[in-house]
Amino acid sequence: MPWTEPMQGHRVAWPAQGLMAPGDYAKGPDGAWYAMTPNGHLANLVAHAIVEHEDGTITVSPSILVSVPATDELPHKELWHGFLERGFWRHC
Repeated sequence: MPWTEPMQGHRVAWPAQGLMAPGDYAKGPDGAWYAMTPNGHLANLVAHAIVEHEDGTITVSPSILVSVPATDELPHKELWHGFLERGFWRHC
């Protein structure tokens, strides 16, 4: 069953081992933002607008969609679709 409950995320320092826990988000050494969705999929936020708030949280727009594209053998598969607003995750 997909994750659908709201969740408070956490801003973390860029992980040396490249690992983040579900809900974490971080600014990479390349200046781009990355997030681990609440159901554990890595989202590259380079195509999104990011607002950094005074408390260190971020708001991402538009919504975050992580998916696997269709192939000849398999249909398109949505892995996560939702929002990260002031560090709070919400599923669409």
